[in-house]
Amino acid sequence: MTPDSTKTTERRASRSGRTRRDERATVRRARKSARDEATGVSNAARRPSGRSVRLRTVLIGGIVVIALLVAIVVAWTSPLLSVRSVEVTGNDVITREEVVSSLEIADGTPLLQVDTAEVAQRVASALPRAATVRVQRVYPSTVRVTIVERIAVVYFDGQDGTHSIDAEGVDFAVEPPPLLTPRLVTGSPGTGDPATAAAVEVVGLLPPELAVQVQEVAAGSDSDISLILVDGRVVVWGGVDRSDRKAAVILPLLTQPGQQFDVASPDLPTVR
Repeated sequence: MTPDSTKTTERRASRSGRTRRDERATVRRARKSARDEATGVSNAARRPSGRSVRLRTVLIGGIVVIALLVAIVVAWTSPLLSVRSVEVTGNDVITREEVVSSLEIADGTPLLQVDTAEVAQRVASALPRAATVRVQRVYPSTVRVTIVERIAVVYFDGQDGTHSIDAEGVDFAVEPPPLLTPRLVTGSPGTGDPATAAAVEVVGLLPPELAVQVQEVAAGSDSDISLILVDGRVVVWGGVDRSDRKAAVILPLLTQPGQQFDVASPDLPTVR
């Protein structure tokens, strides 16, 4: 074989190798393209449309709303969430039995059907000694009643006995007067009387050292209040105005000899 024929054979073999490589590369590209197209179609098929997403959202929302409505109906009517016990706190003189009786809530009443504001008003109306009443639902089955009782500040003598009056001027009980409670003397003692309201306000503003000495409060009007002490001395207080100043003046004034101590005008107090 001549050199020229050898070179020719080598060139043909080289071209043949390149052709086979090119063919294999073309086949690989075709296969990859086919896979990519198939994957794209598959992803597109799996991806939900906007309409299906909206439909799914509406369905889920509807299910949630229905579940909530069912839960409310069950809670409103179910015996599992009904009144089976009553808890009373804050009472001292008022008995638990009095509170439970005034509630007027039947056992088995669904807890959600208990109108707490209405029940609290009912208890307060039935029990004048209760200054405030709070009613709460305590799930699953308890009604809690919290009471703040009135405390006597003064008392007055009525035809049916001694009446206790609290710091708001409310006549709330006929009972023996508590120890160290001063007697109120006025024309029309009781709830709504201006002289009574002024008298209890003055008593509430007295310094403790003086308050324990007061045996009687005489109220000719809401601006004419006097305090009779246990030793018979009289403090002329006047009205409620400037009570802080009067309280500061009266204590040193009581160290002086005398029977009547007038602080109605606290800048010009007098002793007789």
